Amino acid sequence: MATETLQPIRILRPFRGLANFVSAIRRDVKSALERDPAARSAFEILLLYPGLHAVWFHRITHWLWTRNAKLPARWISQLARGLTGIEIHPGATIGSGLFIDHGMGVVIGETSEIGSDVTLYHGVTLGGTSLSKGKRHPTIGDRVTIGAGAKVLGNISIGSDSRIGANAVVVKSVPENSVVVGVPGQIVRRSHPHSASDAPDLNHTSLPDVFGATLKELLERVDELETRVKGHDASPHIHAPQDDAWEGIEFSI
Repeated sequence: MATETLQPIRILRPFRGLANFVSAIRRDVKSALERDPAARSAFEILLLYPGLHAVWFHRITHWLWTRNAKLPARWISQLARGLTGIEIHPGATIGSGLFIDHGMGVVIGETSEIGSDVTLYHGVTLGGTSLSKGKRHPTIGDRVTIGAGAKVLGNISIGSDSRIGANAVVVKSVPENSVVVGVPGQIVRRSHPHSASDAPDLNHTSLPDVFGATLKELLERVDELETRVKGHDASPHIHAPQDDAWEGIEFSI
């Protein structure tokens, strides 16, 4: 009796798996429509978005990887790399709603973990910094945006609702609701926190100039102090920029 009861369940499992895969594809297409203003239709996305194709390939390779079919998983992942320009190791764990925009040159390492509704732009690397066989790649929280060319390296965590600026190099963990800029990445806490109910935060070029703003303020204070002491400010030194532009004989080109 028990065998007869279990048999239909076993038969239905592949169909449930297929239904889940189709549901995930629909979610991916919806994510692309929400986050890419160039997207015109779901059909266009299905045909022409290599970022989504790479994610779909990864779902197959990850399924094989977790069932100890590691060689076929690696082979298919390398095939996907050649077709899409995006390298995702089959061992990486990826949540729902990942959108890789453009995608060329994206690398996601073996022990990377990515949460839900994450956005990656081209040239992003989630890389390892250790020869250890264990956890050596980043963990990315939900609703994180990682800008073009950014590198997130090592067994570190990027908190949910954070934004990594274009070309930033991140080598230490980042709290939730932060913005990271520069090389090495400097952490700036958001003054207006982002939440799950907000629209996707995709403006990865809206970045504070941490060092520039600090230097400008210091130069302005030096000018003010010299004016107080000397009564004028005629000394030939570097002055604070005017209208965000540096000029003077110190920067002649």
